[in-house]
Amino acid sequence: MPTGHEMLMLARSRIGQKYVNILVPKNNPNWQGPWDCAEFMSWLVYQTGGFLYGCIDNDGNPATTEAYTGAWQRDSEKIGHRVSIAEAIETVGAILLRYPPAPGTMGHIVVSDGAGGTVEAMGKAHGVCEGKVTGRVWDTGVLIPGFTYSRNAPVSFTAPHILYAIGRPDMKPDIVKAIQKALIAAGFDPGPVDGIYGHNTAAAVAAFQTVKGIIVDGQVGKQTARRLQVKLS
Repeated sequence: MPTGHEMLMLARSRIGQKYVNILVPKNNPNWQGPWDCAEFMSWLVYQTGGFLYGCIDNDGNPATTEAYTGAWQRDSEKIGHRVSIAEAIETVGAILLRYPPAPGTMGHIVVSDGAGGTVEAMGKAHGVCEGKVTGRVWDTGVLIPGFTYSRNAPVSFTAPHILYAIGRPDMKPDIVKAIQKALIAAGFDPGPVDGIYGHNTAAAVAAFQTVKGIIVDGQVGKQTARRLQVKLS
């Protein structure tokens, strides 16, 4: 039976490889990159467990079917096992998933090391690397069906105090307008400068993040705000 530990070890073997938004043949055990976040996770599942998961067509050809965080969202609800963020952080090889902010946009996905760390295809500026869970937003933890997992002692987790994203509370319209103006100045269209953080703004942020090589999630936290030269507080 495949284990979360095996998947984590395989993920670590790809640290240092490049990030590109590319389709990865899930059935190629010798693939050495490049990767994107969802393709990386679905490749890990196929190589460790022998089945497709988190792909647009899980019954398709593993060499050509596309992985997508939206498909991970779908599968985690219908054929997976969603767990709390706390449980996923403590579980070796568990998945942490951030849903796409809008249809057709990208979320983000990582594998947990069970001790507060991650292995992930983070972005063009980082490639496949180790990261941290804390200080970031996640929508759910995921355990893959058919895998066995080991769980460590509880790990502290702190969500970001300030984040601009679809549905987030307490966003200041003036700061949203500043984000929208900065996007326009950088050549990205957020729609009207109306102080509303909607799907158009999220899509423009995701496009900006793609070009800048940072995590593509359609959200403005500290790193993206710094690149946009916008102060969140």
